[in-house]
Amino acid sequence: MFRRFLLIVILVPLAVILIALAVANRQMVAFTLDPFNPGNPALTLTLPLFIFLFLMLVIGMVIGAAVTWLRQGRYRKQARQRGVEAENLRQAIKRAPAAPSQAAIPPGPPA
Repeated sequence: MFRRFLLIVILVPLAVILIALAVANRQMVAFTLDPFNPGNPALTLTLPLFIFLFLMLVIGMVIGAAVTWLRQGRYRKQARQRGVEAENLRQAIKRAPAAPSQAAIPPGPPA
């Protein structure tokens, strides 16, 4: 239900906005990496503006995801350690001699 809500309320309007942005920005733009010689064809890329906008969006998302992943590293490490500790505990329980359980003792008469 939440995924459908997310799709309808957020992603569909976002897609419409991105498509409108792409259609409105079709003119060619030169992107140069040499600010002192902007006419250098080896360091200049000419593409429609919307391609540069989408590239910046993707690069921003990748950088944001990488920063989030790096910042949450300590929590993943703690989760791995807890998983190892839980597995060690399970192994210790399997190796321990079986103690009589409550289920094996027949119930007494009701009081």
